[in-house]
Amino acid sequence: MRNVWPTLAFLALSSTGAIAQDISAGERSWNKCRACHQVGETAKNGVGPQLNGLFGRHSGAVDGYSYSAANKNSGITWDEAIFADYIKDPKAKIPGTKMVFAGIKSEQEVKDLTAFLKQFGADGKKAP
Repeated sequence: MRNVWPTLAFLALSSTGAIAQDISAGERSWNKCRACHQVGETAKNGVGPQLNGLFGRHSGAVDGYSYSAANKNSGITWDEAIFADYIKDPKAKIPGTKMVFAGIKSEQEVKDLTAFLKQFGADGKKAP
């Protein structure tokens, strides 16, 4: 009976579609973003705005970054669901955005990237 529990737990998770977020995989996915964005204590705006403290922030709100009117006027406050929708196809979510990116279509990869980004507070420090 003891050997049955891991199998039952796996089946329960598999049947609900619950898959854990993987920060390490999110960091690998971040490589697609780092050409334009930065995170961490020394992050600066570049081609795109720095992404420290992204979740809970209003779109177009990073000081010193020149956003498109579409981004500034989108009315978006970033949360996991909005970010997931946006990162799959940025130009579809915010027509007129300056962001040129094909998107991340894999739901799991989006979840992993989200977990990676959520580590960084507005000050760029990683949450303990």
